Amino acid sequence: MPDLFLDGRPLYVANGTSVAAALALGADGCSRTSVSGQRRAPLCGMGICQECRVLIDGRLRLACQTLCLDGMHVQTRP
Repeated sequence: MPDLFLDGRPLYVANGTSVAAALALGADGCSRTSVSGQRRAPLCGMGICQECRVLIDGRLRLACQTLCLDGMHVQTRP
């Protein structure tokens, strides 16, 4: 079971869980905050819409296309 950190909080998920699914399991389901201050969530589930952008270990990645790994740090808020 991957043990990751979602906005600084530990989260345990099943093997093969995408970061987008982890967002729904461990937080409000949102992946980022828009420039107008609204929370945004994954939409298309295949990387086209770019709404699932998160910082993973300091790099901007798509949550819907990234599998959770042990020790991963996911940040959805600035």
